[in-house]
Amino acid sequence: MKRRPEPLRVGPALAARSGAPRASGHGAHIELPRERTWLMHAAIAAVFVAIAGQTVRLAASGETETRLARAEPLHQTYIRPDIVDRRGNLLATDVDAASLFADPAMVRDADLTAEKLVALFPELDATELRRHLADSTRRFMWIKRGLTPIEAQRAHDLGIPGLGFRREPRRVYPTRYLTSHIIGHVDVDNRGISGIERHIDEIGETDAAAAPRRSQREPVRLSIDLGVQNAVADTLADAMKQYKAQGASGVILDAASGEIIASVSLPDQDPQMFPGADEDDRKDRVMAGVFELGSIAKTVTLGLALDDLGASLTRIYDTREPLRFGRYTIAEQYPPGRPLTLAEILVRSSNVGAGLIAMEAGVARQRAFLDRLGLLDTIRTEAGPVAKPLLPSHWGSLEGVTIAYGHGLAVAPLQFAAAAAGLVNGGIKVRPTMIRQDAVPSGEARVVSPATSAAIREALRQAVINQHGTGRRAELEGYEIGGKTGTAEQPGKGGYKEKTVISSFFAVLPASAPRYVLLLSLFEPQGTAETKGKITAGL
Repeated sequence: MKRRPEPLRVGPALAARSGAPRASGHGAHIELPRERTWLMHAAIAAVFVAIAGQTVRLAASGETETRLARAEPLHQTYIRPDIVDRRGNLLATDVDAASLFADPAMVRDADLTAEKLVALFPELDATELRRHLADSTRRFMWIKRGLTPIEAQRAHDLGIPGLGFRREPRRVYPTRYLTSHIIGHVDVDNRGISGIERHIDEIGETDAAAAPRRSQREPVRLSIDLGVQNAVADTLADAMKQYKAQGASGVILDAASGEIIASVSLPDQDPQMFPGADEDDRKDRVMAGVFELGSIAKTVTLGLALDDLGASLTRIYDTREPLRFGRYTIAEQYPPGRPLTLAEILVRSSNVGAGLIAMEAGVARQRAFLDRLGLLDTIRTEAGPVAKPLLPSHWGSLEGVTIAYGHGLAVAPLQFAAAAAGLVNGGIKVRPTMIRQDAVPSGEARVVSPATSAAIREALRQAVINQHGTGRRAELEGYEIGGKTGTAEQPGKGGYKEKTVISSFFAVLPASAPRYVLLLSLFEPQGTAETKGKITAGL
């Protein structure tokens, strides 16, 4: 795995705000110059193309082993099960480690002992250590737990009376940064406190008393494919560097089973160094952050028109006139000068067209459709709850229109990907899971009809191959890709940040019989030398 770029700081989470759109002169949506939007679409499509080919190739071939995944742990006694990816590559395991303790009653010289220990472990508090060592009524105190072999040997070589060692399990993560947001971490007592590690504790897979050996305990097998995870992480890291983005996320789901094949959040963290990790690096952008998704939400609006309104892809909508709501005007960014078909509303990313669909459906029907897809309630995975969607405080006709084209409703990327999977997989709702499934779950609810699902796939394909399609630069020879681009303003304290965006691409492949759905996002991309400074966001 290539080395990650230095972590970059990101802004605060989405601030609570009303559902009213932000006024911006002639429109109620973000206004971007034509050239700037073109470059945004081109760049995020290039990121997708780099990932898509590797996803299919690696998933099909099983070529997933990475240098970091070939770690050979010591054969020791374990109290937590191993965690492996879907192909058995090791992601987390226990090894025995020495922990250093002291018996103050046996310490002859507290000052000298404290001095030598602080010299060996500078992170120790010398004053506190000296005070505790001088308390001869105490018979036990920890000095440092989970020592490395070198640290243990150096502590042993001190030869100080009153010091001793205990063997304790220590959690190690061979893949380090690559799966940190998924796996989570454990505390000093080897108890899971986040991610899959916490899930293991919740389902009772740990044994603090009589730990079986590794060979006697079944590993927890995740749905993640390490090779695909690595490809997504490297590609997004390169894109962050190229476009000077403040963050990136990527999630790939099995369209039928809901298995999460890859989930990447950058900046990332080293789970071995969790206590010292920056708060922004700990944040899982795939699950823990919500944001407005921009025009990729028009995929949902298309489904509403097809399934609930009985429209066909050839139905005509008169999108020539802007929509007006009091002081707000919703106009086309690139007016086509003629009415559009329903398919063209998605292909050309028509805000007016999406608004007309919302107005015809009405708030109650729109809200019920979004709820049916699972976009309005908190969902969970084995790695923890997904951030709660942020709904407008007032959901009226205006808010319904802005939600239809991707502003006013903020959800986590994983939640949108799961909802979109149900739209394109034949119409069956999926529940995202981090655990490998032996079979496609049965009994899930139908969200749209098979005919609606097929029409959505056809429109997404057109958005890639049509000359006016916003996703046309994602076309990859040999792969039948359908997709939709989206651009949304970056949230900040009290509203939106000026001149900053989140650029996303949603894709399904192959479009005729989806196996995967993907959602990729770059946060606050900046201009680059390649764009010659003509834009403020390089996507």
